[in-house]
Parts: sequence; C-alpha cells; structure tokens
Amino acid sequence: MGQKREVPKPLQQLLAWDVEVTNAFVKFVETKCGPMTNYKGYLKGLEYSCHGIPWFLFTGAFIFYVASPSLLQLLVNIFIALVLDVVVVAVVKAVSRRRRPQGNNTKDMFPTISVDKFSFPSGHATRAVLLTSILCLQYNLWLPMSVLVSAWGGAVCVSRVLLRRHHLLDVLGGVAFGVLEARVMSWLWLSQHAAQYVVGCFLDETQAGASYDV
Repeated sequence: MGQKREVPKPLQQLLAWDVEVTNAFVKFVETKCGPMTNYKGYLKGLEYSCHGIPWFLFTGAFIFYVASPSLLQLLVNIFIALVLDVVVVAVVKAVSRRRRPQGNNTKDMFPTISVDKFSFPSGHATRAVLLTSILCLQYNLWLPMSVLVSAWGGAVCVSRVLLRRHHLLDVLGGVAFGVLEARVMSWLWLSQHAAQYVVGCFLDETQAGASYDV
C-alpha cells in the first residue's frame, strides 16, 4: 500500500513522446504568433467559458424559469449530459492519474475538485465536444450559429494545450470521450414531455401545471 504505480515501458515512451510533441506544438505557435502570455486573457476566457461549474449553475437555474418547451427540453438534456461528463471524466482521471504539464500554473485555475489535478483526459475538451455536438447536431442550430459554436469548441480544445493545462494526448482523449458521450446522449435524449415531467418532479403540482400549460 502506498507504493508508486509502475508504468509499462511502452506507455512511458508514449507519454514522453506526447510531452515532446506538445512542447514542440506550443513553441511552433509562439514562433508564429508570439508568447502565449500576450494572449492569456483570451485563453483564460475560453477556459472559463467551458468550465463545468458555470455550466451547471446557469443550466440548472434557467431550467426552472424558461417557458418554451423546446428550450426546456434542451436545458434538461444538457444538464443530464453535464452529469454524465463529470462522472466519466472523474473516473477516467482517477484511473489514469496522469500529472498535468510542468508549465501549468495551478494557482490561476478556476476552482476544481481534487481529481482535477490529473490531466487525462481534458475535461474541457470532453465538455466542449459534447456541448458542440448537442447544440449543432441534436438541437439542430441555425447554420451560422453552428459554425460559431463549432469554432468555440475547437478553440477551447486548442487553448488547453496553449495554456499548458494539458498535453496533446489529453486533449485528443478528451475529444474522443466527448464524441462517445454525445453518442450516449443521443440514445438518452429526453422528449419535451419527458423533460417537463422531470422538472415537474421538483415542483409542486400547482407550479408544474402553471409552468407547462401550452
């Protein structure tokens, strides 16, 4: 008990390669665009925009105030997707236990849970891909909005490497898990009636009837 876990040599080589490629990618971007410190405000904005805590808080709050059945359906399904994402990422991180890159500054990170000290997979990447898939595919957004949301999701993923929060394989793994989560959500997707019923379970009968008369 308490012994350090032995990592198989092939995996050690893969992780070492990942560190080298990640460093090379960041240096390449800095050569073309300048030091990332010049863009830290933008990168941090992307980080905050996809953090789980604000998404949980705002989604949970708006669920009880929207009048549109279709919007209610979207919010309820997004909330379920966020719960699924947290569970998947927490379990995989607890198993993988990969440390974050050496250049990561933990002091300027948004509040995190203990398992978030681990790096694989990138929770921001899983969440960005999951939300992008839900909004663009499952909810069938207007095409220009779909382009903007997809660009946001891609920018969030790239920012995780440029901020030194994750290695490239952490982000690619996050993308893969995000795609799988989106697939699962397509099977679990609640109808408008089911979403109204779920919300109604948290309200008294009078409120539920008043909220969902159409």
